[in-house]
Amino acid sequence: MTYEADPPHHPGFLTEEQAARMFAGMNEVIRAGEETRRLRSEMITLFAGLGWTQETIARLTGMSQPAVSKQVTKDRPGKPALPPDVALDQHDTAWLEGRLWGLAEEISENLHDDAHCTRLADALGRGRKGFTPRNVDALRRLVEQDLTEHRTDLPGSLRSTYDVISRGLDVPAGEAVAVAGSARVRRTLAHRVQRDRLSGGR
Repeated sequence: MTYEADPPHHPGFLTEEQAARMFAGMNEVIRAGEETRRLRSEMITLFAGLGWTQETIARLTGMSQPAVSKQVTKDRPGKPALPPDVALDQHDTAWLEGRLWGLAEEISENLHDDAHCTRLADALGRGRKGFTPRNVDALRRLVEQDLTEHRTDLPGSLRSTYDVISRGLDVPAGEAVAVAGSARVRRTLAHRVQRDRLSGGR
């Protein structure tokens, strides 16, 4: 079998740089999907370890019960997962990052998606960006900017919440604390607990 040489680019069509950006965007979406699937698998194992029935988990996840059973057996071979602490006031980095993410989303909703932090919070939530130190620092700056510029439009509870989170990130706990669950799981749980706390459980 013979292969023809690549044809020349047609004038007016995509440049190589444009094509690279296009494929980079596609790869980003694919990676985000894989990350979300891994997170769902961990959460299924977590809830099974907490005693939730496979029938309930299947209903909540939209999966079949055999698929849930297979996932639980694969990830938890005979050993129940330790239940995580879901108290809001915790000091490990992943938990504080999840709280910051939840706070940013609350600010964004209060400002009708017109907040400085909206785009980054959305990208983090959708897995298009990771919770790297650089991205977390960027989110902190944007949240603080929103809180400063819109101090009269936002509830005071958002500023006090940010102050607690910021202090925790600036001054990590003196000793490493053994916490149950991966950083990904704890970040997601903290995000949910923080959103519920700020919204009054709505």
